[in-house]
Amino acid sequence: MCEGNAVGRRDLLRFGAGVFAAAAFAAAMRPAYAAEGAPTSLTSDQALAELKAGNERYMSHPEVCSLDLAKQREQVAGHQAPWATIIACSDSRVPPELVFGGHGLGELFVARNAGNLVDTATLGTVEYGAAVLGSPLIVVLAHTNCGAVKAACDVVLKNATYPGAIGTMIEPILPAALAVRGESGDYVNNTAKRSALRTAERLPAASTLISGLVKDGKLKIVAGIYDLQSGAVTYLS
Repeated sequence: MCEGNAVGRRDLLRFGAGVFAAAAFAAAMRPAYAAEGAPTSLTSDQALAELKAGNERYMSHPEVCSLDLAKQREQVAGHQAPWATIIACSDSRVPPELVFGGHGLGELFVARNAGNLVDTATLGTVEYGAAVLGSPLIVVLAHTNCGAVKAACDVVLKNATYPGAIGTMIEPILPAALAVRGESGDYVNNTAKRSALRTAERLPAASTLISGLVKDGKLKIVAGIYDLQSGAVTYLS
């Protein structure tokens, strides 16, 4: 039962991609997908409009809950056709399904990691969402006051070091931190924006599957940043 306050739930889908050759992967998966059902009918622009409208609902009426999870579960049990793929931070305050207006089962294909970065597993996930499931939109979603971004900024400003795999994990953020050093405004948030833009811009170069879909007009890639205080998502590209 869903009453009163917004529903608290974790990201719905997580897919750990193996290492496959792109052509072999697409050839192997597409026939299986075709037998399951049709992809979303939304275009990339329509999908982006849905996300924007959902974020407005989240800010204006955060107490409204209109989910019927039992019905949704029944509808998507045999097939998924998500209309947006979100690369988001693992931060517990930024669940994409809620940030974008309380979307339910089967709507968003979500990959989350600290710093909303793209490693091999995440790249395979977004390739699967776009090339196999037919999602027409990829959003790289940063957020304000990001801990992973702050760690990268501390490396640049203070020569900080971190234990375990944390230091290696945040290395892709360092070029953004270096690029915006000295700019006016909040250093951490400026770095988060630049890092998200950099990730969005580099996705087609990292994947022939993604670049082909972008070239054919079947996929759009944008970057945005979520404000922890206001709840607003601002698009950067």
